[in-house]
Amino acid sequence: MRALNRRYRGMDRTTDVLSFALREGPFADLQPEFLGDIVISVPVAERQARERGHSLGREIESLLVHGLLHLLGYDHERGPAQARKMRRMESLLMKRTAE
Repeated sequence: MRALNRRYRGMDRTTDVLSFALREGPFADLQPEFLGDIVISVPVAERQARERGHSLGREIESLLVHGLLHLLGYDHERGPAQARKMRRMESLLMKRTAE
C-alpha cells in the first residue's frame, strides 16, 4: 500500500484506502459502466478497527464507502466544505449498511 501511495499520490507512507478512477484519463470510454478500483489495506484496517473499538468488517465497510465516494467525485482534500460534504455522505451510507 505504501508503494501504491508513493507511486500514484507522491506520498511515501502507508494509507488505509486508495481509489483508482476508471472514468478519468485517456481510456475513460473503454468501460464506462465501471467506476474504478478500490484498494484497502487490511493491516491498516485491523489497526484502525482496534483503535476505534469496532469490528474489522465494520472498518472495511467504512473504507469501502470512503473509496466509493472518491470514485463518485467526492474529495475531502479539496477543503473544509468538501470534507464536511463527504463526511455527511459517509455517515448516511454507513447508516444504510447498518440496517
